[in-house]
Amino acid sequence: MVKISFSDFERIMSRKVIVKQTCIEIEFCVDNSPVYHDSWLGKMANDENSSVSYWFGLTADGSQAYDYDSFEQFVNARVFNDNSLCDIWDSISLLSIDACDVQERLSYYLYS
Repeated sequence: MVKISFSDFERIMSRKVIVKQTCIEIEFCVDNSPVYHDSWLGKMANDENSSVSYWFGLTADGSQAYDYDSFEQFVNARVFNDNSLCDIWDSISLLSIDACDVQERLSYYLYS
């Protein structure tokens, strides 16, 4: 489990996904949470209108899946028991990025 600054998270999520038709997928947990122990978030291209979608898949059963059209909506959505990602960022630990080791992918996203 790895902690990163919110500004590094913003840099990762600012990467262009439309031109290269890629996506960003981050597996994470909320520290000491019995509910959000294997959650996902990401960014992907929306082929229908050449835009991007930001998304959460917070629980394995799919009951807490959410999509947003902007980064601001995404990080400020109150989806964590009436808290937003911004509110709880200090309690977020990353488990993987793009199904790879967090440190390995961080160097790609932050330094390439």
